[in-house]
Amino acid sequence: MKCLRFLLSFVCAAVLVFAQVGYVSAADANSKKLDVDQLAQKECLGCHVSVTPGIVKQHLDSPHANPKTEEEVRCHDCHGEKHKTMDDYAKAEMPTAATCGECHKEKFKEHRDGKHNLGWMVMKSQIAWHGQPGAITEQGYRGCSGCHKIGEKGLLGVTDGNMGALKSDGGKEASEYRYGNAQCDACHTRHTFKVSEAKDPRACSNCHMGFDHPQWEMYTSAKHGIIWGIEGHEEDARAPTCQSCHMMDGSHSVKTPWGFLALRIPTKENVLALIDVAPSLEEQLTKLASALPSGHYMDLDDDPQWTFDRALILQAAGVLDANLQPTERFVELVVQAQVARGPEEFNEIRTEMKANCNKCHSKGFVDSHMKASDEIIKAADHEFAKAIQAVQGLYRDDILKKPEGWKYAPDLLQYYDAKTMIEQELYLIMLEYRQRTFQGAFHASNDYMHWYGWAPLKTAVNTILEEEKRLRAEHEKGKEKQ
Repeated sequence: MKCLRFLLSFVCAAVLVFAQVGYVSAADANSKKLDVDQLAQKECLGCHVSVTPGIVKQHLDSPHANPKTEEEVRCHDCHGEKHKTMDDYAKAEMPTAATCGECHKEKFKEHRDGKHNLGWMVMKSQIAWHGQPGAITEQGYRGCSGCHKIGEKGLLGVTDGNMGALKSDGGKEASEYRYGNAQCDACHTRHTFKVSEAKDPRACSNCHMGFDHPQWEMYTSAKHGIIWGIEGHEEDARAPTCQSCHMMDGSHSVKTPWGFLALRIPTKENVLALIDVAPSLEEQLTKLASALPSGHYMDLDDDPQWTFDRALILQAAGVLDANLQPTERFVELVVQAQVARGPEEFNEIRTEMKANCNKCHSKGFVDSHMKASDEIIKAADHEFAKAIQAVQGLYRDDILKKPEGWKYAPDLLQYYDAKTMIEQELYLIMLEYRQRTFQGAFHASNDYMHWYGWAPLKTAVNTILEEEKRLRAEHEKGKEKQ
């Protein structure tokens, strides 16, 4: 059966090749005076129809081989001209996003300015990633790297005073990976590269799903996704897709106001307002405020309690130190990797997104939905902060011991390598329950928001608070016996 399928695939591809390019002998080439590009293309297809017939079929069915306006894109345009024989296949160049950018200049620039381009850098900034086996983290692409390879390899942070700057290592890291540098093919899969495929929400589903970001499950179980599923998948369907909201007007920057972790940078005004309710922290807060942007967030700004709750979350992530001052992770994660946004960018993206929603929904409805979703983040942050405070107290009172090699404790970015059960609950709150709470709210997926998000979040917080009591009581008993 397998042999039959291969034979059919080979025959189909061969028919397509010969139908499109025909058989060309040296005499034919001379008589027809075919140019070098045409000859090279015929040689590629003539060989690969027997080696990779499926790829040949996909290419011949693609816009590259059947352009409506531009010139035909041939194999060597992407893979270079060094590979000539069966034995020198390693000389075939593997394309990168820059290769696509030679033709798609505007989209390449948008992608470079967007969040997806930072995917690899963000992944490597996570402490837990570095402790995983090479088969997962490297060219195996079986874990985080399987999706995060959409990000550019070799991006380096600059720490010479220009905190927001990034530079490239000149292709050094990318050269260590033969595959997985193309980036664009995460959505426009090879070798058809069809726009219609990338516009389909299912193109997003293999990454935006599962444990920490089940947006696909949320979308398909909410009204927008249900309408899309029922009414068909035409481009002019009335239900919005992922791309309708997150790639407005075809923009490849793919940014949202809150970002992946629903964090934003506290403003100078937010922090200074906290001094009134925590005067004992005036010195630390004044110093912190001097390093932060000025402004206010639209819809729902950070009040003192929320600012304090968020500070505790940033402390537990090692972004702020014990004195509430920015750490090296603040530069790497918040500023350079754009894990959190400041007021100017947040407000700009929120305004654009609301205007997009207004195409179908009234202004009042959109304002109400956005603010209600912000309130859910605020409530989740307050519960999370209570749990963090409890664990911080255990470390401060020497009931929990900082693990060897850890710079911060508790450290949310250690993920499942946390050493105690109580910290494992913190990890689940951050990456699973809190994520589902806020993402479910914005995607109007009520069950995900509540039963997969808020409910287990509350359960985990209660578990942590009770475990804190138990550990303290156990610690006191131990002291009495001494």
